[in-house]
Amino acid sequence: MNENLFASFITPTILGLPAAVLIILFPPLLIPTSKYLINNRLITTQQWLIKLTSKQMMTMHNTKGRTWSLMLVSLIIFIATTNLLGLLPHSFTPTTQLSMNLAMAIPLWAGAVIMGFRSKIKNALAHFLPQGTPTPLIPMLVIIETISLLIQPMALAVRLTANITAGHLLMHLIGSATLAMSTINLPSTLIIFTILILLTILEIAVALIQAYVFTLLVSLYLHDNT
Repeated sequence: MNENLFASFITPTILGLPAAVLIILFPPLLIPTSKYLINNRLITTQQWLIKLTSKQMMTMHNTKGRTWSLMLVSLIIFIATTNLLGLLPHSFTPTTQLSMNLAMAIPLWAGAVIMGFRSKIKNALAHFLPQGTPTPLIPMLVIIETISLLIQPMALAVRLTANITAGHLLMHLIGSATLAMSTINLPSTLIIFTILILLTILEIAVALIQAYVFTLLVSLYLHDNT
């Protein structure tokens, strides 16, 4: 049986219309909210995790940078829940699409850079030319620093896309091998199935780590420009 490894990465459709928008809007509905004065354990744990994450990311920022705290916390929650939901069988992971990751990375990066040029124009321009650079190397270094600045959003998007896609492909391959070996050799099937369980645990950790790394890098870009 021939099976397309990349079939799970194709954007699903409903009646011929892309369902990506509905899938993207679904994760926020899973975040529990409380209408009572005293929160339950789930809400308390959720608030504690949000406070811990925002504290780690916002400690290095000044007052202007901390105005982005709500956006960054919302970003890490959205990416984490989207990555985790993508691990469910017969589901679709929007973060495996480079176009979506670029749509998140470019506006955040551009906002941080524009803020830097508006508030600290001298410091922003100083990044293009390190202090003590020999005169003959000035044009080359300016070009190199400009390119390194422009590829930052691409690096953000490609890193997230590659890590999530690689994990899903590996799980798909090992799952297919487990199914194929189940009718041939039972001991080998148990070993491969154990590897699949360990890989699933690893992918859960990767899903959370990649959400944190993406948001942390955006926070660092913001720190450099505020």
